[in-house]
Amino acid sequence: MGKVIIGIVGSGSMGIGIAQVAAMSGHSVVVYDVLESAVQKAQVQLQLQVNKLAEKAKISVTESIAIMGRIYFSNSLSACSDCNLIIEAIVEDLTTKKQLFGDLQKMVSEDCILASNTSSLSISNLASSINKPDRFIGIHFFNPATMMPLVEVIPALQTNPKYTQEVIELMESWLKIPVQAKDSPGFIVNRIARPYYSEALRIYEEGLADFITIDYAMTSIYNFKMGPFALMDFIGNDVNFAVTKSVWESCFYEARYKPSVTQRNLVSAGWYGRKSGKGFYDYSNSTQVVNSESPDVLRNIAWRILVLLINEAADAWYYKIASREAIEIAMTKGVNYPKGLLSWGEEIGIQHCVHFMNHLYENYKEERYRCSQGLIRMMS
Repeated sequence: MGKVIIGIVGSGSMGIGIAQVAAMSGHSVVVYDVLESAVQKAQVQLQLQVNKLAEKAKISVTESIAIMGRIYFSNSLSACSDCNLIIEAIVEDLTTKKQLFGDLQKMVSEDCILASNTSSLSISNLASSINKPDRFIGIHFFNPATMMPLVEVIPALQTNPKYTQEVIELMESWLKIPVQAKDSPGFIVNRIARPYYSEALRIYEEGLADFITIDYAMTSIYNFKMGPFALMDFIGNDVNFAVTKSVWESCFYEARYKPSVTQRNLVSAGWYGRKSGKGFYDYSNSTQVVNSESPDVLRNIAWRILVLLINEAADAWYYKIASREAIEIAMTKGVNYPKGLLSWGEEIGIQHCVHFMNHLYENYKEERYRCSQGLIRMMS
């Protein structure tokens, strides 16, 4: 696509992160937000981020000035009229996003690619909001966009393949790792990662272990960088719960994605995690609690969560949500899993995983524990 003009709609942390990536790749960038105060705040934050890079000698002072010089901030949507690609990063609400794209299409050229950074909403549904849906696509970055290498590229049913290829090549030129995904709830990462949170919550709700024990099991046994409860607090329980609920509803209330009452209650109480000072953990209390469970208990917890993750990855591959390679890359580069889940399952033994899934299903008699046909087929 060359040095095209990039439009970013939404000046939150994700929006300005994408803007920084685009500007550092040499593009002119327009950052739009409806609120003038939000635009001003975004400009200050982005300047601080670029200054930090210069202070750490990751870029020169001259480069930092050039980067900021490529970014134009506005609270007028018409500022995006000359853009060749516009990426939306606003509130995760279908109606609001569709209204935005309906407005945008009236002021941009017919060749302007319109994209959403949504983490779970239907790209095909969003594409239906414009008259020329063949130029609509999903481009899902991971937070922080400046640091996380993965980008999920999700064509709508209506998307012209030439635009998909152009976006993939553009992301590569931004030094990102793009993976193509089918337009399916949660795409790759937010679909496959659900058991990391939901099964941890289930283990807690059954009274088998507390938050810190479950977190410690995942970090000590399998070397995950963050345990599920610490990670949910970091993401924000409001955000994590909303994604789980969206995937569950979009999959016609599939039992594997059912949200947790425990997390819903935290959200209702305003206990979002780090950003609110309290979530599963109380961040006003710096006292470190030491886990005292036996190694066997920790191994059992970690094994149960890991097998459900492997089962979910096999299911995504079976239903062609993405290629095997894309699935492995997505989970290691998008959420920093220690290994690709499909190869991890093969390393452990697929038959072992299938037997454990069947054991859970026989024990609970719940559909959330049914073994994926994809996992079963991996045995052959």
